[in-house]
Amino acid sequence: MTPYPDSDPAAGPLPEAVDGPQDAPGSRQETGAASPDSAAPLPLEQPGGTPHPPATSAGSAATAASLLELALTELQGRRAGLLAEIAGLEQQRDRIRQEIGAHAIGQSELIANRVKGFQSYLVGALQDLAAAAEQAELVVAPLVVQPSPLDQAATAAETVSAPAVAGQFSQDDDLIRGALARYGGQPDFYADPWKLRRTLEPAGAALLEEWFLNQGGRGAQPSGGSRNRNVLVAAAAIAVLGELYGDRFQTLVLAGQPERLGEWRRGLQDCLGLEREDFGPTSGIVLFERAEALIERADRLEERGELPFIVVDAGEAAVAVPVLQFPLWLAFAATPGEIASEEDLY
Repeated sequence: MTPYPDSDPAAGPLPEAVDGPQDAPGSRQETGAASPDSAAPLPLEQPGGTPHPPATSAGSAATAASLLELALTELQGRRAGLLAEIAGLEQQRDRIRQEIGAHAIGQSELIANRVKGFQSYLVGALQDLAAAAEQAELVVAPLVVQPSPLDQAATAAETVSAPAVAGQFSQDDDLIRGALARYGGQPDFYADPWKLRRTLEPAGAALLEEWFLNQGGRGAQPSGGSRNRNVLVAAAAIAVLGELYGDRFQTLVLAGQPERLGEWRRGLQDCLGLEREDFGPTSGIVLFERAEALIERADRLEERGELPFIVVDAGEAAVAVPVLQFPLWLAFAATPGEIASEEDLY
């Protein structure tokens, strides 16, 4: 075999033909099979091997950016509105807290004091009512026969009259002044019941000296500015009357509200060292809400030959006319400030 003209003798002989039929030139085009050279062109690749994006990707990115910016603007507007609303709610919360701090505490204390005073008065009134019911005697009223004039004269001679008040305090001025001076010293917390255990202020001592020696135990005096001071003055008067008359008198306190009566009860208990049993129809001090009941009680005391000592609270607008007929009564005249505070409380 003769080598090809341009072949290299050193390259060696060409490979022999493979056994079997071989395709003739142009046979692939005739069979209709797709040639690798005739396939659709592939997209160009970038140096990293990633194909180029489509031409529409730039427009989509701009649209997404505009939508994102619009959503962000809307969210910022909503955020600003919510912040303004939160600020307004916080201001309203602070204002409500200030109002609660200014009014709720005072109102709660006021309600608690009123409830406590009414509870104390109600418990005492129920106990007094139970004691009176136990002591009541259900008997048939006897037939009363009109006595003859001779019997009336004999009965009048034997009747013990009530202790006279008018004109007698002037004879006891040393005792009264000495007791008032003693009450102005150090308080005696361990004194016997019905003795003053608190210190009487000079103003209160001067008030009682005026009431005893110049008014004869019948008249009104200016209030001390608070119910506690008035209770202290009344307790000192009760202590002085106890030294003068012993247990032949009974104190009747008139106050138109249960809360006021509760304050009188607690104050007299503290100033005179009394117990709850010392308040009641058969005890030394009786509390009244109505002037009619007090006047009826005072009449019964005088019928039995005892002396009623009537004390009128400063909260009463006026003194009932029938009270003026009794020999011992002390009314406290409230100041304009006290009247205004009483109207606010009750």
